Amino acid sequence: MAEHERGEGTNGAGAPPRSIRADAINLPNVLTFLRILLIPVVLWLVSFGTPRANFWAAIVYMATAITDFLDGWLARRWGLISILGKFLDPLADKLLVMATLVFLSYLGRLPLLGVLAVILMIGRELAITALRTIAMSEGVVMAARQGGKDKTALQMVAILMLIVGHHYTFDFGFFAVRADLNQVGLVVLYVSLFFALTSAGEYVKLFVEAVEAKERRLAEGNADAS
Repeated sequence: MAEHERGEGTNGAGAPPRSIRADAINLPNVLTFLRILLIPVVLWLVSFGTPRANFWAAIVYMATAITDFLDGWLARRWGLISILGKFLDPLADKLLVMATLVFLSYLGRLPLLGVLAVILMIGRELAITALRTIAMSEGVVMAARQGGKDKTALQMVAILMLIVGHHYTFDFGFFAVRADLNQVGLVVLYVSLFFALTSAGEYVKLFVEAVEAKERRLAEGNADAS
């Protein structure tokens, strides 16, 4: 899930281009739509706050992670890369992560430091999205960075722990460990914030370098023309 893009694909050698309808309505995109539709279900279950409701919320949340893996894998394997899919896939990921974190904050299940982390994450996502939009208008492609992918993976794990949010005892036979999954989730969330901020710096650096490279090419082209 992730801060990623569905890879490039084709319809096959010599295959005629698909219509807009056929390009949009395919199994990978249906799975992406399903992931978006499951977001209110996760939030509804979390709102009860009981161990049973949290357990089922975690199950539904994990199901969304599975659909995230499947839609990208199927799109690449079957050559069903579409413009709609490239737009919806990262959008669904961000909606799921941000909606869940904001709702957990609203329910008071995050401390003040956790709420501040969520605010910084939302600001980071808005800033990088705006930066990518500007880059696209300049003809610059900003591919997903490894730091961004690590950030997303950590966020997903953190949210899963925060959704469960209870003490559990893990019995390993010779010894038992009692863990507060809410605290574990907070620690992972803070680590993901570190990757969010450092990867944001990578995107800014990439943007500046790409724009400068484009300007150099244009200047060299003008010099050759004259």
